Amino acid sequence: MNSGGDGARHQRADARRNKQALLDAAAQVFVTSGVDAPVRDIASRAGVGTATIYRHFPTRADLVIAVYRHQVDACAEAGPTLLTRAHSPFAALREWVDLFVDFLVTKHGLAGALQSDSGCGALHAYFLDRLVPVCAQLLDAATQADEIRPGTHAYELMRGIGNLCIGRDTDPRYNPRRLVELLLAGLRPPG
Repeated sequence: MNSGGDGARHQRADARRNKQALLDAAAQVFVTSGVDAPVRDIASRAGVGTATIYRHFPTRADLVIAVYRHQVDACAEAGPTLLTRAHSPFAALREWVDLFVDFLVTKHGLAGALQSDSGCGALHAYFLDRLVPVCAQLLDAATQADEIRPGTHAYELMRGIGNLCIGRDTDPRYNPRRLVELLLAGLRPPG
């Protein structure tokens, strides 16, 4: 006799998938329209009603925080996968940096959306705790493969990339990816 446990487990799995779809849709909308984009745009992209979004995320700050954490987690989880899949550690680092830049672009507007939230410090700590070790792992692998010069620290690289991404919103002619690529090229050993 089935106690309904499989049905409940299936519903939970569906709810998790729906929540992930919402977070992915919100991240995409945030990239194109910023964190103040209408909720109906996010709902439309996710294929759900606005009530579904509000059921999961009662406030915009809740949604922005969830997207932020979701993207930090995705970026952190991508590092080891890229190391095993890419043809070289430097290629893995380059792909990961591209994901990191995507994250930084999506994150734009977070501070404004969270003005009434005192959790920004906790989010920053979460960001550092999850991403600095992954970046360090990629840098170490590329250094051991003699694909970059030794001595680059993960925090410094991430901070430099972040600084290069700042001007994007105020100047449509500015392409941070081009400068990030130059930064990565500068890590390569001479010759």
